Amino acid sequence: MARKKAVRTVITLECVECRERNYTTEKNRRNDTARIELNKYCSRCRTHRLHRETK
Repeated sequence: MARKKAVRTVITLECVECRERNYTTEKNRRNDTARIELNKYCSRCRTHRLHRETK
């Protein structure tokens, strides 16, 4: 029997400014094919910054 790929995958979010990987979350691969960008709090920068999905 062939294995199915998981629909929901765990991704890591990285700060755009300081490149620190602060957050992990899940996303649905079927609904969100593009990379996620969210404004989250960065503890190193001590402010809200844009965080992008990394591999």
